Amino acid sequence: MSAAVEPFKARRIYLVLRDRIAGGALPPGARLPGEPDLAAEHGVARVTVRRALDQLAQEQLVERRPGVGTFVRAGAVLPPTIVDFSDVFLHLKEMGRRTEVRLLSFAYAVPPPPVAEALELAPGEAAQRAVRVRRMGGGPFSHLTTHVPAGIGRTYSEAELASHPLLTLLERSGLRIGRARQSIGAALAGPELAEALEVEIGAPLIALTRLVQDEEGRPVEHLRALYRPDRFSFEMQLQRTGAEGERRWSPTSVPPAANAADAASAKAASVSCTKTSRSERKRTSR
Repeated sequence: MSAAVEPFKARRIYLVLRDRIAGGALPPGARLPGEPDLAAEHGVARVTVRRALDQLAQEQLVERRPGVGTFVRAGAVLPPTIVDFSDVFLHLKEMGRRTEVRLLSFAYAVPPPPVAEALELAPGEAAQRAVRVRRMGGGPFSHLTTHVPAGIGRTYSEAELASHPLLTLLERSGLRIGRARQSIGAALAGPELAEALEVEIGAPLIALTRLVQDEEGRPVEHLRALYRPDRFSFEMQLQRTGAEGERRWSPTSVPPAANAADAASAKAASVSCTKTSRSERKRTSR
């Protein structure tokens, strides 16, 4: 058998065991089957099983005890951050306060044409570009690349961006944020992203592109965000609306009391927010 095939088999075993841990089939403290049993179950060599278990151990999902076995660690699966866009800007700033951030780069440069067009920049006009990684519960969950028109970017420093939410800095400069337009898709992790988010090369990621505008509709920030799907998810709350015979699903806002509860629980867990529907995005971008 070709040695090149073995890493793919190890990856498959790793994913199977990881799903069992995440789904509760292997709860905290549970002992995983031994290497011989796993090798027989999946029809592979023990070295392939060992490679899969090593990957689980590197992610701190299991603890390997020599001569005893491999056990699921308590708190092995980090609770995902759930984002609810019923009050998008409040929750984005709240997330900025409740998570750790690492600033990877801060510079002024001419952005790629699609970003320059979205920000309505003149040909050759520079923007402030920053790359950050956000962490929660000891693990990274998002990789953020922002572009801000240079004139706005100069209102804050590199040190300030490393310690404050960008939206807070934008509003401090005198901007009145009005709306945002965004799209959500998927992407694969390249080598640099894989290293920053601590995932395998080629791992699937949630991809989000957001354009933030002020109250007059002028673009003030372009965001390209990539999230680990095991540590981040979007939530949409819906209600049935419309006349009889024309009933449809429509997004519903979270009541103020619920927002307060979300903010309180965010201190111990994650920030809660709803994703806007396509119709809502069209309405808010007018």
